[in-house]
Amino acid sequence: YLLLNSHFFCLVKNEMGLIIFVLCAYVLKTVAGHCKWAEVLKDLEQIKTSKDIDVSLYTANTDEDNECQEPVMRCFFLETKVILQECLIKNCSKTQDVLNIWKNGNASFGNNKLNSTASAKCKECEEYEEKNFTEFIQSFVKVIQKECK
Repeated sequence: YLLLNSHFFCLVKNEMGLIIFVLCAYVLKTVAGHCKWAEVLKDLEQIKTSKDIDVSLYTANTDEDNECQEPVMRCFFLETKVILQECLIKNCSKTQDVLNIWKNGNASFGNNKLNSTASAKCKECEEYEEKNFTEFIQSFVKVIQKECK
């Protein structure tokens, strides 16, 4: 402990050591601060103006309790599967972007894939109001932005 402590303080006393220490701390903060939903947000921006997609979707509330944030995100991602099916049927121009949202969302949930169970306190996806595509995307973006703060 004392040996490590003395090396740390020697590094901090040295001007170059201090610069390296600050840069390393900044890089770690930047990497840790990267939102895992950033790619999804980019794809949402791509599809939000699509005229090909005309569906009603269960749209979770953007102001749900923090305990329900993960089930809310899951609801939005599960509804993207509905959008994807619609795109495949209609051969819409944004099919690849919707597929990217689905893939990136599934990857962002990690080991807890999109069909995991929610807290008893949280609503099921089907309990939310159905809204049009534009309102759904606006709410989805808000929820991701809240998650990325």
